[in-house]
Amino acid sequence: MKQLEVQIMGQSYLLGCPENGDARLLEAVSRVDAAMCKIRDAGKTRARDRIAVLAALNLAFELPERSANGMAAPAAAQLQPPPTDATSEALHPQLDTLLQRLDAALGIDGRLL
Repeated sequence: MKQLEVQIMGQSYLLGCPENGDARLLEAVSRVDAAMCKIRDAGKTRARDRIAVLAALNLAFELPERSANGMAAPAAAQLQPPPTDATSEALHPQLDTLLQRLDAALGIDGRLL
């Protein structure tokens, strides 16, 4: 297995990559980087771990929809930032509840562990 050095939100990571998996891994890195940067740039949160959790939730939330439509992963530009407080309750009450539970679980220091 070879290794690729990638950048996500300006930080370098060395990732293991299966043979002939370069393109798929780089596309995944691009989607994750775009999702995380979009959340960071929205300015609501600055903690890298919270941004990562929110990006993971957004990407995972989209998976069943893509699978049902038989579509490939959307381009990074199509990823949507999380709704603002003013619209989250009206548009996504379950997501808002989940985010509140996540904030409570993360506590003051914003760390899962």
